Amino acid sequence: MESNFLAQTSLITYAPKKHEKSTFNDISEILLTDNSDEIKWLNTYGLHFKNECKMVVQNSNLDDFLLKLLSDDEHPNKVIILDNLIFLTIRVLKTDEKKLNSEQMLFMISSHFLWSIQEKKGDYFGWIRERIEANKGVVRKKKSDYLLFLLLESIVDNYLETYQKNAAISSDNLDISRVKPTPEFTSLVEKRKQELFNFKKATLSLRDVVMKLENIEIKGFNTKYFSELKEQINNLITNIDFELQELESKINLIFSIQGHRLNEVMKTLTILSVIFIPLTFLAGIYGMNFENMPELKFQYGYFILIGIMFLIGILIVWYFKRKKWF
Repeated sequence: MESNFLAQTSLITYAPKKHEKSTFNDISEILLTDNSDEIKWLNTYGLHFKNECKMVVQNSNLDDFLLKLLSDDEHPNKVIILDNLIFLTIRVLKTDEKKLNSEQMLFMISSHFLWSIQEKKGDYFGWIRERIEANKGVVRKKKSDYLLFLLLESIVDNYLETYQKNAAISSDNLDISRVKPTPEFTSLVEKRKQELFNFKKATLSLRDVVMKLENIEIKGFNTKYFSELKEQINNLITNIDFELQELESKINLIFSIQGHRLNEVMKTLTILSVIFIPLTFLAGIYGMNFENMPELKFQYGYFILIGIMFLIGILIVWYFKRKKWF
């Protein structure tokens, strides 16, 4: 298990004029200590390396409460301030899969190091590693709080990119001109709504974490970055809410179309019923087998009755036309 942990763990150490990637042969080599001259970014794939993570905590003399936090199986989104350390957990959507799944991420941040633990291998942080290696931007000049901002911003940007891509597909498939009261179309709308609900739930949770980070008061931890990040998340939530309202309008339009069609059918049946009720009444009267019915022996009785029935039908249709019922 220890060898697997070491294989899934890497360290990037950087300073304005330094960049170094490290792997390890023994857990004792992993030391997270504050060094004013450089920043350490330790990354581990896998939440099941609990014993190994506890060994790193003990070897680096970090807050003992981390031992309890790392032993928990479930990690709701939270921000905990420890001794010169911030423990942060978030549940992040995996948008690189067809079905939106989620993974847990843990972050431990001190003034000069950041330890990220991800549930699944693979992430959205490749561009950050490239910027650190190539010394692009100001990342090497900043502390670990700026690195945390970049990691969270990468998650938000990935959410936004995935949302925009799916929104474009949804816009084509669910265009207002294609609204049809069919089970297939309704199923597409409901599927998109469920995707948006998942997105919104994850985004709201991320915003709560960012708002907690924004209000942290720790020496050496700059919170100004997270105010901008909160605005980006709010804009994404606004876009999600707007599309949810559009989808709700389309569902209401489907119900209106179905109601209108049902009304048309009922109107047609009502008109036909009104036309044939008096005709059926007359036919019923003269269909009775009583002997004392003088009209039955009249030479032109049949033709007169047919004419009266035809006239009644014409009058009813004329009345409906006049009332503009059809």
